[in-house]
Amino acid sequence: MTAGPVLKGIKFAHPEGSAPLLLDLYLPAASQPGAQQSAAPQQPGSLPAVVHFHGGGWRVGGRSSLGPQVDSLNLSPIERLVDAGFVVASADYRLSSVAHFPAQLLDAKAAVRWLRAHASDFNVDPDRIYAWGDSAGGHLASLVGLTAGSEEYRGDKDRADVSDVVAAVAVWYPPTDLLRMGEQALPNAVATADDPGSREALLLGAQPADAPEKAAAASPLTYAGNHAPPFFLAHGTADRFVPPAQSATLAAALEAAGTDVELLLIEGADHMWQLPGQDPAAAAKAADATIDFFRRQAHKP
Repeated sequence: MTAGPVLKGIKFAHPEGSAPLLLDLYLPAASQPGAQQSAAPQQPGSLPAVVHFHGGGWRVGGRSSLGPQVDSLNLSPIERLVDAGFVVASADYRLSSVAHFPAQLLDAKAAVRWLRAHASDFNVDPDRIYAWGDSAGGHLASLVGLTAGSEEYRGDKDRADVSDVVAAVAVWYPPTDLLRMGEQALPNAVATADDPGSREALLLGAQPADAPEKAAAASPLTYAGNHAPPFFLAHGTADRFVPPAQSATLAAALEAAGTDVELLLIEGADHMWQLPGQDPAAAAKAADATIDFFRRQAHKP
């Protein structure tokens, strides 16, 4: 399947006191609006879809980016997913300078609901919508998968009747336990969650140690016992920003709860898959494994 148009800057939500939230929609050629006008919304040929959330420590970054290091390698994981027959929606969310948690999770859920509400417009199978994110976006994708149907994190009053469930989750180097993140930092860490004014503190509006209940509420690990969809986690063993133990701990908790979980640890890779000499091998391996994971999920009966 070949790539079709990219519909940029679609408004999917407008939280009170914030600018409108936008997403970019990447379509395989067969799912162009109007291409299958006579097709039933849930016909057997309808397409799987992935909702992507960007990284940037919840402070910076923007939709359709996988971070400057990965973007510079021209591996195009989003476009490769489209080539594999997936619709991809890459969505904004409120940054920590605009609102504290759980605003970011509510926004991520709103993007999932928007896509499901518009599934028939783009030939998307509403039962095959997946979540994917890198770093801070991986944190949000994990929470989307683990808090589906939560009344506490419903938000999005305009589409409250639309499900926020995703059928699988793939995440790269996600923060998963904000309370233990600082103590798990590698000896050569560039930054830790316990630093004054850390990314995590800015997300919560308080230092994690000073607000343990807030930190727990914002940690995917807290919800690992919930009924969860299949998970794929990928992390570099030399990550100086998000400790690799964050992925390993969540994977172990998910497995203990009976979740179908896969963990890929890439030896020597730093955050954003950096290797010495700008070697793209780690990023390529992660991208290949992620696309393979979503392919396998999409072909499940």
